[in-house]
Amino acid sequence: MKTQKFYTSKVALVSVSHFIHDVYTSFLSPLLPLIIEKLSLTLSQAGLLSTVMQIPALLNPFIGLFADNKGLARWLVILAPTLTAIPMSLIGITPSYELLLILVFFAGISVALYHVPAPVLVAKYSGNKKGLGMSFFMTGGESARTLGPIFAVAAVASLGLDHFHWVLVFAPITSILLYFTLEKEEEKTALKRNGSLVASYREIRHVLNPLTGILTARAFMHASMGVFLTVFVERKTGSLWYGGAALAVYEALGVVGVLSAGTLSDWMGRRRVLFWVLLVAPVAILLFVFTTGALKIAMLMIAGFTVLSTTPVMLALIQETAKDNPSAANGLFMMVSFAARSFAVVIVGAIGDVAGLENMFTISALIGFMAIPFLLKLEK
Repeated sequence: MKTQKFYTSKVALVSVSHFIHDVYTSFLSPLLPLIIEKLSLTLSQAGLLSTVMQIPALLNPFIGLFADNKGLARWLVILAPTLTAIPMSLIGITPSYELLLILVFFAGISVALYHVPAPVLVAKYSGNKKGLGMSFFMTGGESARTLGPIFAVAAVASLGLDHFHWVLVFAPITSILLYFTLEKEEEKTALKRNGSLVASYREIRHVLNPLTGILTARAFMHASMGVFLTVFVERKTGSLWYGGAALAVYEALGVVGVLSAGTLSDWMGRRRVLFWVLLVAPVAILLFVFTTGALKIAMLMIAGFTVLSTTPVMLALIQETAKDNPSAANGLFMMVSFAARSFAVVIVGAIGDVAGLENMFTISALIGFMAIPFLLKLEK
Protein backbone atom coordinates (compact mmCIF):
# COMPACT_ATOMS: atom_id res chain seq x y z
CA MET A 1 0.00 0.00 0.00
CA LYS A 2 1.44 3.37 -1.02
CA THR A 3 1.92 5.46 2.07
CA GLN A 4 1.15 8.82 0.41
CA LYS A 5 -2.23 7.85 -1.04
CA PHE A 6 -5.50 8.66 0.68
CA TYR A 7 -7.67 5.52 0.63
CA THR A 8 -11.09 7.14 0.77
CA SER A 9 -13.15 3.95 0.98
CA LYS A 10 -11.10 2.48 3.84
CA VAL A 11 -10.98 5.73 5.82
CA ALA A 12 -14.72 6.14 5.30
CA LEU A 13 -15.45 2.57 6.44
CA VAL A 14 -13.40 2.90 9.64
CA SER A 15 -15.11 6.24 10.28
CA VAL A 16 -18.53 4.62 9.80
CA SER A 17 -17.48 1.81 12.14
CA HIS A 18 -16.57 4.52 14.68
CA PHE A 19 -20.10 5.88 14.35
CA ILE A 20 -21.70 2.43 14.72
CA HIS A 21 -19.46 1.51 17.65
CA ASP A 22 -20.06 4.74 19.56
CA VAL A 23 -23.80 4.63 18.95
CA TYR A 24 -23.86 1.52 21.16
CA THR A 25 -21.74 3.16 23.87
CA SER A 26 -24.19 6.08 23.95
CA PHE A 27 -27.10 3.86 25.04
CA LEU A 28 -26.43 4.05 28.78
CA SER A 29 -27.48 7.65 29.36
CA PRO A 30 -30.87 7.64 27.54
CA LEU A 31 -31.80 4.23 28.97
CA LEU A 32 -30.71 5.08 32.50
CA PRO A 33 -34.13 6.36 33.71
CA LEU A 34 -35.75 3.08 32.63
CA ILE A 35 -32.97 0.99 34.19
CA ILE A 36 -33.22 2.95 37.46
CA GLU A 37 -36.95 2.26 37.60
CA LYS A 38 -36.62 -1.41 36.64
CA LEU A 39 -33.84 -2.27 39.11
CA SER A 40 -34.79 0.32 41.78
CA LEU A 41 -31.35 1.92 41.71
CA THR A 42 -30.16 4.92 43.67
CA LEU A 43 -28.58 7.83 41.82
CA SER A 44 -25.20 6.83 43.24
CA GLN A 45 -25.57 3.33 41.84
CA ALA A 46 -26.59 4.76 38.48
CA GLY A 47 -23.61 7.11 38.43
CA LEU A 48 -21.25 4.25 39.23
CA LEU A 49 -22.22 2.55 35.96
CA SER A 50 -20.58 5.29 33.89
CA THR A 51 -17.46 5.25 36.09
CA VAL A 52 -17.08 1.47 35.81
CA MET A 53 -17.43 1.71 32.04
CA GLN A 54 -14.56 4.21 31.86
CA ILE A 55 -12.12 2.37 34.17
CA PRO A 56 -10.65 0.19 31.35
CA ALA A 57 -9.37 3.39 29.69
CA LEU A 58 -6.45 3.12 32.12
CA LEU A 59 -5.36 0.06 30.11
CA ASN A 60 -5.05 2.05 26.86
CA PRO A 61 -1.22 2.12 26.69
CA PHE A 62 -0.97 -1.63 27.34
CA ILE A 63 -3.62 -2.37 24.73
CA GLY A 64 -1.70 -0.24 22.25
CA LEU A 65 1.54 -2.01 23.02
CA PHE A 66 -0.15 -5.39 22.59
CA ALA A 67 -1.60 -4.32 19.24
CA ASP A 68 1.81 -3.09 18.03
CA ASN A 69 3.81 -6.12 19.13
CA LYS A 70 1.32 -8.72 17.89
CA GLY A 71 0.13 -6.93 14.76
CA LEU A 72 -3.50 -7.12 15.87
CA ALA A 73 -4.69 -3.57 15.18
CA ARG A 74 -6.87 -4.76 12.29
CA TRP A 75 -8.47 -7.58 14.28
CA LEU A 76 -9.22 -5.35 17.27
CA VAL A 77 -10.98 -2.83 15.03
CA ILE A 78 -12.92 -5.60 13.29
CA LEU A 79 -14.15 -7.33 16.45
CA ALA A 80 -14.69 -4.38 18.80
CA PRO A 81 -18.01 -3.07 17.36
CA THR A 82 -19.61 -6.47 17.95
CA LEU A 83 -17.91 -6.99 21.32
CA THR A 84 -19.19 -3.59 22.47
CA ALA A 85 -22.67 -4.03 21.02
CA ILE A 86 -23.36 -7.33 22.81
CA PRO A 87 -23.24 -6.04 26.41
CA MET A 88 -24.70 -2.62 25.53
CA SER A 89 -27.66 -4.24 23.75
CA LEU A 90 -28.38 -6.41 26.80
CA ILE A 91 -28.46 -3.69 29.46
CA GLY A 92 -32.22 -3.31 29.06
CA ILE A 93 -32.98 -6.95 29.98
CA THR A 94 -30.34 -7.38 32.70
CA PRO A 95 -32.08 -8.80 35.81
CA SER A 96 -29.65 -7.51 38.45
CA TYR A 97 -27.43 -4.53 39.21
CA GLU A 98 -24.37 -6.74 39.70
CA LEU A 99 -24.72 -8.23 36.23
CA LEU A 100 -25.25 -4.74 34.83
CA LEU A 101 -21.92 -3.63 36.33
CA ILE A 102 -20.21 -6.60 34.69
CA LEU A 103 -21.78 -5.80 31.31
CA VAL A 104 -20.72 -2.14 31.29
CA PHE A 105 -17.21 -3.10 32.47
CA PHE A 106 -16.76 -5.51 29.56
CA ALA A 107 -18.20 -2.89 27.24
CA GLY A 108 -15.57 -0.48 28.56
CA ILE A 109 -12.81 -2.97 27.76
CA SER A 110 -14.11 -3.31 24.22
CA VAL A 111 -14.31 0.47 23.88
CA ALA A 112 -10.61 0.66 24.72
CA LEU A 113 -9.82 -2.20 22.32
CA TYR A 114 -11.40 -0.19 19.51
CA HIS A 115 -10.31 3.38 20.17
CA VAL A 116 -6.60 2.67 20.65
CA PRO A 117 -5.80 0.97 17.29
CA ALA A 118 -8.52 2.54 15.08
CA PRO A 119 -6.75 5.93 14.63
CA VAL A 120 -3.58 4.00 13.71
CA LEU A 121 -5.38 2.32 10.81
CA VAL A 122 -6.90 5.64 9.76
CA ALA A 123 -3.43 7.20 9.74
CA LYS A 124 -2.09 4.38 7.55
CA TYR A 125 -4.93 4.73 5.07
CA SER A 126 -4.68 8.55 5.03
CA GLY A 127 -1.16 8.84 3.62
CA ASN A 128 0.02 12.44 3.78
CA LYS A 129 -3.49 13.70 4.63
CA LYS A 130 -3.65 12.41 8.19
CA GLY A 131 -5.55 15.47 9.37
CA LEU A 132 -8.31 14.80 6.85
CA GLY A 133 -8.44 11.15 7.88
CA MET A 134 -8.66 12.00 11.58
CA SER A 135 -11.40 14.53 10.86
CA PHE A 136 -13.45 11.84 9.13
CA PHE A 137 -12.79 9.43 11.98
CA MET A 138 -13.69 11.84 14.78
CA THR A 139 -16.79 13.02 12.90
CA GLY A 140 -18.07 9.46 13.17
CA GLY A 141 -17.66 9.50 16.95
CA GLU A 142 -19.13 12.98 17.45
CA SER A 143 -22.12 12.15 15.24
CA ALA A 144 -22.75 9.00 17.28
CA ARG A 145 -22.93 11.00 20.51
CA THR A 146 -25.51 13.25 18.87
CA LEU A 147 -27.67 10.62 17.17
CA GLY A 148 -27.12 7.59 19.42
CA PRO A 149 -29.46 8.68 22.24
CA ILE A 150 -32.17 9.49 19.70
CA PHE A 151 -31.79 6.03 18.17
CA ALA A 152 -31.94 4.39 21.60
CA VAL A 153 -35.14 6.18 22.57
CA ALA A 154 -36.73 5.37 19.21
CA ALA A 155 -35.73 1.69 19.54
CA VAL A 156 -37.25 1.45 23.02
CA ALA A 157 -40.42 3.14 21.80
CA SER A 158 -40.84 0.68 18.93
CA LEU A 159 -39.39 -2.55 20.40
CA GLY A 160 -39.85 -2.07 24.13
CA LEU A 161 -37.11 -2.44 26.71
CA ASP A 162 -37.55 -6.23 26.84
CA HIS A 163 -36.78 -6.55 23.12
CA PHE A 164 -34.17 -3.79 22.90
CA HIS A 165 -31.43 -6.40 22.32
CA TRP A 166 -32.46 -6.68 18.64
CA VAL A 167 -30.50 -3.48 17.96
CA LEU A 168 -27.42 -5.71 18.15
CA VAL A 169 -27.83 -6.65 14.47
CA PHE A 170 -25.98 -3.63 13.05
CA ALA A 171 -22.66 -4.39 14.78
CA PRO A 172 -21.93 -7.86 13.25
CA ILE A 173 -22.69 -6.44 9.80
CA THR A 174 -20.12 -3.71 10.45
CA SER A 175 -17.53 -6.24 11.63
CA ILE A 176 -18.05 -8.36 8.50
CA LEU A 177 -17.59 -5.34 6.23
CA LEU A 178 -14.40 -4.39 8.08
CA TYR A 179 -13.03 -7.93 7.76
CA PHE A 180 -13.40 -8.02 3.98
CA THR A 181 -12.28 -4.42 3.38
CA LEU A 182 -9.31 -3.64 5.62
CA GLU A 183 -5.82 -4.54 4.46
CA LYS A 184 -4.03 -7.39 6.22
CA GLU A 185 -0.52 -6.02 5.74
CA GLU A 186 -0.06 -4.73 9.30
CA GLU A 187 -0.38 -8.32 10.54
CA LYS A 188 2.59 -9.31 8.38
CA THR A 189 4.79 -6.30 9.06
CA ALA A 190 4.24 -6.00 12.81
CA LEU A 191 4.74 -9.59 13.96
CA LYS A 192 7.70 -10.48 16.20
CA ARG A 193 8.01 -6.93 17.54
CA ASN A 194 9.23 -6.29 21.05
CA GLY A 195 8.32 -2.69 21.73
CA SER A 196 7.83 -1.16 25.17
CA LEU A 197 5.88 1.69 26.70
CA VAL A 198 9.16 3.35 27.69
CA ALA A 199 10.37 3.27 24.09
CA SER A 200 7.03 4.56 22.88
CA TYR A 201 7.07 7.45 25.35
CA ARG A 202 10.64 8.37 24.40
CA GLU A 203 9.61 8.45 20.76
CA ILE A 204 6.75 10.92 21.27
CA ARG A 205 7.62 12.74 24.50
CA HIS A 206 8.59 15.98 22.71
CA VAL A 207 5.01 16.04 21.39
CA LEU A 208 3.12 14.29 24.20
CA ASN A 209 4.49 16.49 26.99
CA PRO A 210 3.21 19.77 25.47
CA LEU A 211 -0.03 18.05 24.44
CA THR A 212 -0.53 16.98 28.07
CA GLY A 213 -0.59 20.62 29.09
CA ILE A 214 -2.93 21.47 26.22
CA LEU A 215 -5.25 18.58 27.07
CA THR A 216 -5.38 19.62 30.72
CA ALA A 217 -6.18 23.27 29.95
CA ARG A 218 -8.74 22.29 27.31
CA ALA A 219 -10.35 19.77 29.67
CA PHE A 220 -11.68 22.59 31.88
CA MET A 221 -13.42 24.21 28.93
CA HIS A 222 -14.62 20.82 27.71
CA ALA A 223 -16.00 19.88 31.14
CA SER A 224 -17.77 23.18 31.82
CA MET A 225 -19.46 23.33 28.42
CA GLY A 226 -20.12 19.63 27.92
CA VAL A 227 -21.37 18.79 31.42
CA PHE A 228 -22.87 21.98 32.83
CA LEU A 229 -24.12 23.89 29.77
CA THR A 230 -27.71 22.66 30.09
CA VAL A 231 -27.78 23.52 33.81
CA PHE A 232 -26.43 27.03 33.14
CA VAL A 233 -28.96 27.77 30.37
CA GLU A 234 -31.87 26.27 32.32
CA ARG A 235 -31.11 28.46 35.34
CA LYS A 236 -30.79 31.55 33.15
CA THR A 237 -33.96 30.98 31.14
CA GLY A 238 -36.09 28.74 33.34
CA SER A 239 -36.51 26.38 30.40
CA LEU A 240 -35.06 22.88 30.28
CA TRP A 241 -35.91 22.83 26.57
CA TYR A 242 -33.61 25.79 25.96
CA GLY A 243 -30.89 23.99 27.88
CA GLY A 244 -31.23 20.89 25.70
CA ALA A 245 -31.33 23.01 22.55
CA ALA A 246 -28.16 24.83 23.59
CA LEU A 247 -26.34 21.53 24.11
CA ALA A 248 -27.59 20.27 20.73
CA VAL A 249 -26.27 23.41 18.99
CA TYR A 250 -22.94 23.11 20.82
CA GLU A 251 -22.52 19.43 19.86
CA ALA A 252 -23.63 20.02 16.24
CA LEU A 253 -21.02 22.74 15.76
CA GLY A 254 -18.52 20.39 17.39
CA VAL A 255 -19.15 17.93 14.57
CA VAL A 256 -18.47 20.70 12.04
CA GLY A 257 -15.32 21.68 13.91
CA VAL A 258 -14.02 18.13 14.08
CA LEU A 259 -14.61 17.66 10.35
CA SER A 260 -12.90 20.96 9.50
CA ALA A 261 -9.92 21.26 11.86
CA GLY A 262 -7.98 18.17 10.85
CA THR A 263 -8.51 18.93 7.16
CA LEU A 264 -7.35 22.52 7.60
CA SER A 265 -4.28 21.37 9.53
CA ASP A 266 -3.08 19.35 6.51
CA TRP A 267 -2.36 22.53 4.55
CA MET A 268 -2.22 25.26 7.22
CA GLY A 269 -0.09 23.26 9.67
CA ARG A 270 -1.03 21.53 12.93
CA ARG A 271 0.41 24.19 15.25
CA ARG A 272 -1.26 27.07 13.43
CA VAL A 273 -4.72 25.49 13.54
CA LEU A 274 -4.29 24.54 17.20
CA PHE A 275 -3.15 28.08 18.01
CA TRP A 276 -6.24 29.72 16.55
CA VAL A 277 -8.81 27.33 18.01
CA LEU A 278 -7.16 27.36 21.44
CA LEU A 279 -7.06 31.16 21.37
CA VAL A 280 -10.63 31.66 20.15
CA ALA A 281 -12.27 28.97 22.35
CA PRO A 282 -11.83 30.69 25.76
CA VAL A 283 -12.76 34.07 24.27
CA ALA A 284 -15.97 32.56 22.89
CA ILE A 285 -16.84 31.01 26.27
CA LEU A 286 -16.29 34.30 28.10
CA LEU A 287 -18.46 36.20 25.62
CA PHE A 288 -21.11 33.47 25.78
CA VAL A 289 -21.37 33.92 29.55
CA PHE A 290 -21.59 37.71 29.56
CA THR A 291 -23.63 38.52 26.43
CA THR A 292 -27.27 38.08 25.46
CA GLY A 293 -29.44 37.47 22.42
CA ALA A 294 -28.02 36.65 18.98
CA LEU A 295 -24.44 37.32 20.09
CA LYS A 296 -24.78 34.76 22.87
CA ILE A 297 -25.99 32.13 20.38
CA ALA A 298 -23.15 33.00 18.01
CA MET A 299 -20.59 32.61 20.80
CA LEU A 300 -22.12 29.25 21.75
CA MET A 301 -21.67 28.08 18.16
CA ILE A 302 -18.08 29.31 17.99
CA ALA A 303 -17.32 27.65 21.34
CA GLY A 304 -18.68 24.34 20.08
CA PHE A 305 -16.66 24.62 16.87
CA THR A 306 -13.37 25.40 18.62
CA VAL A 307 -13.48 23.49 21.94
CA LEU A 308 -14.33 20.18 20.29
CA SER A 309 -12.19 20.51 17.15
CA THR A 310 -8.69 19.96 18.53
CA THR A 311 -8.74 16.15 18.87
CA PRO A 312 -8.22 15.17 15.19
CA VAL A 313 -5.30 17.60 14.93
CA MET A 314 -3.63 16.15 18.03
CA LEU A 315 -4.27 12.58 16.86
CA ALA A 316 -2.59 13.42 13.55
CA LEU A 317 0.40 14.87 15.44
CA ILE A 318 0.77 11.71 17.51
CA GLN A 319 0.56 9.40 14.49
CA GLU A 320 3.04 11.48 12.49
CA THR A 321 5.51 11.26 15.37
CA ALA A 322 5.04 7.61 16.41
CA LYS A 323 6.72 5.61 13.67
CA ASP A 324 7.71 2.53 15.70
CA ASN A 325 4.87 2.15 18.23
CA PRO A 326 1.82 3.95 16.82
CA SER A 327 -0.86 2.08 18.81
CA ALA A 328 1.04 2.34 22.09
CA ALA A 329 1.59 6.05 21.44
CA ASN A 330 -2.11 6.54 20.82
CA GLY A 331 -2.83 4.59 24.01
CA LEU A 332 -0.60 6.94 26.00
CA PHE A 333 -2.31 9.97 24.44
CA MET A 334 -5.77 8.59 25.21
CA MET A 335 -4.85 7.75 28.80
CA VAL A 336 -3.60 11.32 29.35
CA SER A 337 -6.78 12.69 27.76
CA PHE A 338 -8.95 10.49 29.98
CA ALA A 339 -7.06 11.47 33.14
CA ALA A 340 -7.22 15.20 32.31
CA ARG A 341 -10.93 15.05 31.54
CA SER A 342 -11.77 13.09 34.71
CA PHE A 343 -9.74 15.49 36.87
CA ALA A 344 -11.26 18.58 35.27
CA VAL A 345 -14.88 17.45 35.71
CA VAL A 346 -14.39 17.08 39.47
CA ILE A 347 -12.62 20.44 39.85
CA VAL A 348 -15.08 22.31 37.64
CA GLY A 349 -18.02 20.91 39.60
CA ALA A 350 -16.41 21.99 42.86
CA ILE A 351 -15.81 25.50 41.51
CA GLY A 352 -19.46 25.68 40.46
CA ASP A 353 -20.61 24.67 43.94
CA VAL A 354 -18.43 27.26 45.67
CA ALA A 355 -18.40 30.19 43.25
CA GLY A 356 -21.47 29.73 41.05
CA LEU A 357 -21.89 28.73 37.43
CA GLU A 358 -20.91 32.07 35.87
CA ASN A 359 -17.62 32.12 37.78
CA MET A 360 -17.10 28.44 36.92
CA PHE A 361 -17.34 29.17 33.19
CA THR A 362 -15.13 32.24 33.57
CA ILE A 363 -12.41 30.38 35.48
CA SER A 364 -12.56 27.48 33.01
CA ALA A 365 -12.09 29.88 30.10
CA LEU A 366 -9.15 31.61 31.80
CA ILE A 367 -7.52 28.23 32.41
CA GLY A 368 -8.11 27.51 28.72
CA PHE A 369 -5.73 30.36 27.82
CA MET A 370 -2.95 28.41 29.59
CA ALA A 371 -2.89 25.98 26.64
CA ILE A 372 -1.09 28.56 24.49
CA PRO A 373 2.31 28.43 26.29
CA PHE A 374 2.30 24.63 25.99
CA LEU A 375 1.47 24.91 22.29
CA LEU A 376 4.48 27.16 21.76
CA LYS A 377 6.68 24.36 23.12
CA LEU A 378 5.59 22.06 20.28
CA GLU A 379 8.39 21.62 17.78
CA LYS A 380 7.57 22.67 14.26
